[in-house]
Amino acid sequence: MATIYVTSGAATGPTEMASYDAALAEANLHNYNLVTVSSVVPADATVDRVDAAPDLGPAGGRLTVVQSRVTTDEAGRVCAGLGWATGPGPGLFYEASGTDADGVADEIRRGLDAGAALRDWTLDDREVVVEAAEADPDVFTTAVVLAAYGESEPIV
Repeated sequence: MATIYVTSGAATGPTEMASYDAALAEANLHNYNLVTVSSVVPADATVDRVDAAPDLGPAGGRLTVVQSRVTTDEAGRVCAGLGWATGPGPGLFYEASGTDADGVADEIRRGLDAGAALRDWTLDDREVVVEAAEADPDVFTTAVVLAAYGESEPIV
């Protein structure tokens, strides 16, 4: 059975990409080539919330993720969120971002409800993670929440 690790981070940097890279470092996912996929949890996977991802293979490998990301260079608050719902069989992830943590969490819950109803799946086990950061207008600020699927694979 494969494990999907959910982790998050927030950081600042002098450019949009530098702040994103630093936020990925907070989640320990900065050394991989991330491939974003849509939001279905395979039936045989477990979802595990961790403070930072464990070593998932050599640097430069391809790593499959579901990702919520928000970046700004304006003052205020940024929030990235990811929720998941599992049950017997496959499950779902749902991503949202904004400036209000409660609003982001509510949007995720509504999305999970809609996704489960669309598929007619019973998904009773649910969790939501929201990463929030106060943005500094003098630098870029990024918040991310990611679900990393298994281990990295060689890209070449």
